[in-house]
Amino acid sequence: MGACLALCSVVSCASCLCGSAPCLLCGCCPSSNNSTVTRLVFSFFLLLGTIVSVIMILPGMETQLKKIPGFCVGGSSIPGVSNHVNCDIVVGYKSVYRMCFAMACFFFLFSLIMIRVRSSKDPRAGLQNGFWFFKFLALVGITVGAFFIPDGTFNTVWFYFGVVGAFIFIIIQLILLIDFAHSWNQAWVQNAEEGSKCWYAGLLICTFLNYAASFAALVLFYLYYTKPDACPENKAFISLNFIFCVIVSIVSILPRVQEAQPHSGLLQASVITLYTMYVTWSAMTNEPDQTCNPSLLGLISNSSSLSPSPAPGQVVQWWDAQSIVGLVIFLMCTLYASIRSSNHSQVNKLMLTEEGSGPGGESSEGLREEGLRRPVDNEEEAVTYSYSFFHFCLVLSSLYIMMTLTNWYQPDAGYQVMTSAWPAVWVKISSSWLGLALYLWTLVAPLVLPDRDFN
Repeated sequence: MGACLALCSVVSCASCLCGSAPCLLCGCCPSSNNSTVTRLVFSFFLLLGTIVSVIMILPGMETQLKKIPGFCVGGSSIPGVSNHVNCDIVVGYKSVYRMCFAMACFFFLFSLIMIRVRSSKDPRAGLQNGFWFFKFLALVGITVGAFFIPDGTFNTVWFYFGVVGAFIFIIIQLILLIDFAHSWNQAWVQNAEEGSKCWYAGLLICTFLNYAASFAALVLFYLYYTKPDACPENKAFISLNFIFCVIVSIVSILPRVQEAQPHSGLLQASVITLYTMYVTWSAMTNEPDQTCNPSLLGLISNSSSLSPSPAPGQVVQWWDAQSIVGLVIFLMCTLYASIRSSNHSQVNKLMLTEEGSGPGGESSEGLREEGLRRPVDNEEEAVTYSYSFFHFCLVLSSLYIMMTLTNWYQPDAGYQVMTSAWPAVWVKISSSWLGLALYLWTLVAPLVLPDRDFN
C-alpha cells in the first residue's frame, strides 16, 4: 500500500515538473503567484549551479577534476598551451569558468526566447512557467558540453566577459538595495503613523548601526590598507568614497529633496554607505601590491602573511572574507529580486517590473487541479516583470559568481600561478562611484526635471 502511495506521489511530481506550473514549490506556498514561483525556481537553478561551483574549488577536488578526459592532458599540460602548467591550481579555476559559462548560456538562451512576451497567453509563457524537468536536463547537457571546450583563448576572453558582467551586476545589486531600503523605510513609517511610535525608534537604531558599521570599516581601512609612505591608490579610494557617502547622506535630507521625495531619508543613505564601504574593501583586496593588501586571516592572527597573488607552487586560497560576504549579498539580492513587489516607480522602471496584486479573488478550488496545488496565474492580462530582462539579470549573476568564486584572479601566461590585476580593482571602484551617482540622481531628478512625473 505504501509503495502504491509513493508511486502516485512520484507521478504527481512528474506531472508538476512537465506541466505549466512548478507545483512542487506551491505545495509549501499554495497561494503564491505564478510570476513569483517561476522566478524562485529559476533562482534555485542558479543557486544549484553556484553550489556545484563552490564544490569544484574545495581543497582536494583538483585530483578528481584532473580525471575528466582532456581537462588537464597528461596531468601537466592544457591543450593550446605549449609549456607545462600547474594543474592543481588551474583545474578549479577552469571548472568554475565552465560551470558559470553553462549557466550564462542557459539563461541567455531564455532571455532571447522570452523577448516581448506580454502575457501568460503567449505560447512562450508556458515554456517560462513550466517544463522544469526538461529545462534542468538542458542545463545539465550544456554544462557537460562546456567542460569539453578547448582552452585556447577561451579563459582570457571569458574573463573579460566576467569583468563586464560583474560590473553591471554590482550596479543592479545597488539598485535592489535602494529599493529594499525604500520599501523598508516606507513600511516602518506607515506602521509608526498607524500605531506605535516605536517604529521610529527602530528606524533610528538601524540607521545608526549602519553608519556606525560604515565608520568602523573606514577606520579599519585606514589602519590596515594604507601605509604612511605607500598605498596612494587606497588612500584615494577610501577618502573619495567617504566624501561621496557624506554628500549623498546630506542631500537625502535637504528640505527641497524631502519635499519632492517624502520617503527619502537617512536609512536609505546609510544602507548605500555601508554597501559602498563593502565594495571599497572588495576592490582593495584585489590590489596586486601585497604591502597594501593584507589578508584578513593574517590580521586576525597577527601574522605577516599576505595574500593577493599566490606564489608558484602555493595552494590558491579561493575563499576569503570578501568572497564570502559577496556571495551572501548576492544570495540575498537574488532572493529579493525573485519575490520583490515594489511600489518604487523609478526602481520599477530601471528593473523593468510592474508588480501588481494580481487576481487575488481566486478561490481555493482555483488553486487545485486534480488534487495538485497550483499557483495563481496573475499574468493573464499582462506580465508583472520582463521575462527577458529577468533572465539577462541571471546571466549577469552567473558572471558575478564566476568572478567572486575565483577572487577575480587570472592565470599568468604560463598557467603557473594565479594573479590579481588592477582591472579588477578599477572595475569595483568605478562601480561604487556609478552606484552612488545613480542614487544621487534618484534624489535630485525631480528637482532637475520638474516637468516630469516621478511618482
